[in-house]
Amino acid sequence: MGKDSTLLKKDKYKSARGGYSRLFDICCRQCGSIILLYQKDGPGNLRRLYIDRILEPNELSKFQTLNIKDIPVLKCNKCNGLLGTPYIYKKEKRKAFRVRRDSVIKRLHRKI
Repeated sequence: MGKDSTLLKKDKYKSARGGYSRLFDICCRQCGSIILLYQKDGPGNLRRLYIDRILEPNELSKFQTLNIKDIPVLKCNKCNGLLGTPYIYKKEKRKAFRVRRDSVIKRLHRKI
């Protein structure tokens, strides 16, 4: 997974959170494997993963075009652990995965 930080999305959501973004590798807490590359806007805990902020893998970022009922739950590819469930965050009307408590670890993404 190696997207450059120049590919960060800049939009109203980033601006609403202070214009501060970082790239994180989201990993399965159970087995430690990297699940996806995610752009987190603003400070705070990771409670939801907005689908439009998933940068890699492309299979997950393509869920943005699907109906919310057609989006499968987020599972680890390696150990099959349940990580999140799809829903629409009503406050912003955005598709996201509600992250299960203590199911993922976020690690600052390092360019290779």
